[in-house]
Amino acid sequence: MSAQVRPQIRLSRLPNYVEPGTVGGAVVVELDSAIRERLICTAVSVKAQVRAVLRARIVLAAADGDSNGAIARDLDVHVNTVRKWRGRFAARGLDGLKDTARAGRPRTYDAQVRVAIVAAATSAPPHPEATWTHRTIAAKVADTVFASISSSQVGRILADLDLKPHRVLGWLTRRDTPDFWIRAADICDLYRNPPQGAVVLSVDEKTAIAARSRRHPGRPAAPGRPVREEFEYRRHGTASMVAALDVTTGEVLTEIIARNDAATFTAFLDRLDAVIAPGREIHVVLDNGSSHTAKHTKKWLAGHPRWTVHWTPPHASWLNQVELFFSALTRRVLRHGDFPSREDLIDKLDTYVIGHNTTAKPYRWTYDGSPLKAT
Repeated sequence: MSAQVRPQIRLSRLPNYVEPGTVGGAVVVELDSAIRERLICTAVSVKAQVRAVLRARIVLAAADGDSNGAIARDLDVHVNTVRKWRGRFAARGLDGLKDTARAGRPRTYDAQVRVAIVAAATSAPPHPEATWTHRTIAAKVADTVFASISSSQVGRILADLDLKPHRVLGWLTRRDTPDFWIRAADICDLYRNPPQGAVVLSVDEKTAIAARSRRHPGRPAAPGRPVREEFEYRRHGTASMVAALDVTTGEVLTEIIARNDAATFTAFLDRLDAVIAPGREIHVVLDNGSSHTAKHTKKWLAGHPRWTVHWTPPHASWLNQVELFFSALTRRVLRHGDFPSREDLIDKLDTYVIGHNTTAKPYRWTYDGSPLKAT
């Protein structure tokens, strides 16, 4: 006759047993103000996952002293669910409310396939293509490790590795590095501390402004609907302008030009020189455009000693303050404008400049070693 095995009895199941660190058999939950606030935000959120909301409500109720049975009845869940999340929070805090990692299904593709995908995505694409696609990567892997893989699976593996070969981020190798910050600081200091009695100008051209009219009229905005604009348009030529911004007043002097060359540019400088009172120093900020750096322009500047040029560093024309005026002009007149003729475009440009000058104010600038910005 076989010996009978006595069942093991857990003390926590006995009616009169209270486990240390518990109240009435339930784990004690205590919350500080910061954690309580986070749990409340989760519990009332309409965007959080349902399971996260439930777990937050369980912990909040437990912290208020409710029993497991009362919490289970109130939230319409099994009492074991309440015990589980109450205990895990008491043991591990907020991390205890997260799902534990699972082993999941074994990988279909081994490390060799994944390495082949990474090698393809980080190398040059096949001639004559300029960027990789999931389909071309799958074909490359098939040729490399002789593994058949779908383009969608390639996309999943790349997403898991945070590799995005289809995206291209442009960058620029800055030239003239040794004096980049010296030039930038010089221009910023000129804006913030213009010489006493001097005229400070910011000059540049805006070229190839298209006069375009849409084939059909647009529709105005309505509640819940933005302005609608016809995509198809007719071309009516282009116009170019040169502008000089007075940094100390914010006023702008513009002129429509037929050509963007050194002769046209120096002719504009002649007109500026004529209207500025004799004897006043003129400081001008210029970028490195061809009409500004041409021999003809440099010869003109050498023949006018009261003109002092402050050159922006290469690839930093954004330091030229007149670009702010061009930006506002583009947003307010050009981007969504309708111009049935070149003359209409020029008329609207002139009208905007006149209106700008009636309320012109200087731009305020800050410079603390970080990129220059308007305030």
